[in-house]
Amino acid sequence: MDKLSIGRMAELNHTSVQTLRYYDKLGLLKPECVDHRTGYRYYGIKQCARLDMINYMKYLGMSLDNIKTWFDHENVESIPEMLRQQAVLIDCKMKELDQMKKAVQVSIKNYETYMSAPDDGHIVLQHIPSRKIYCYDSKVNIYENTLETYEYILRELRTQAIVNHLPMAYFCNVGSIIRQRTLEQGDFVSTEVFLFVDPDFEKQSGVEIIPEHDYLCIYCSSFFHEREYAGKLFDYVKKHGYEIIGDYICEVVVELPVFHHDERNMFMKLQVPVRKG
Repeated sequence: MDKLSIGRMAELNHTSVQTLRYYDKLGLLKPECVDHRTGYRYYGIKQCARLDMINYMKYLGMSLDNIKTWFDHENVESIPEMLRQQAVLIDCKMKELDQMKKAVQVSIKNYETYMSAPDDGHIVLQHIPSRKIYCYDSKVNIYENTLETYEYILRELRTQAIVNHLPMAYFCNVGSIIRQRTLEQGDFVSTEVFLFVDPDFEKQSGVEIIPEHDYLCIYCSSFFHEREYAGKLFDYVKKHGYEIIGDYICEVVVELPVFHHDERNMFMKLQVPVRKG
């Protein structure tokens, strides 16, 4: 009863032999003795108290390195401040998890849109609520360049998002804009890319609102067909007596996990706000 094999110690504490061996390696919990002939580790029942403390600190989210520092220094006075720091870290993780949950919900909605969307080239009129975006001007016309250039532009957008402390969960929804004044000049030019952010995201440079409107929309399943499909959309506007009253939006609804020639596989919703002329 004085000596517990590593297997029995693991069993009593609902952990694994591998975990105890790892704690031994780190110096967190070393066995009371080791049989030098066999290499078997043996523990004392009183060592369960140290293991309980390790498990409790792990439950609080502490790293094994921090736990070892506590054990090595035995500085009880430092514990409240370290726990306060851990509480702040937990708050940050909770915020991150909330953003992840929102991103999952958006992805579910977008895939449902993809599954129920009209066929490519079919034009529909939809009322779309206002949306908030973070926009970045790359100064490079997307439509005069290759898909490789578009990938570099997205890297720049991602970098700007990181610099401005935007959660990477937002990066699941991107798009591009052609401003109304550019459309009125007859130019199909877009240098601006964006990502959608939450409605309550704080106002800062680059953040703007896409207004609520009726939008004529056409779906497109290829980066290389966007210009052709946008042309169909503008022809429809003229033919049916609509007036464009805002910016043209190309929204990437979903990115499909199918990679032909390593290319991004996007399902897009092309849209312009309109009213009857």
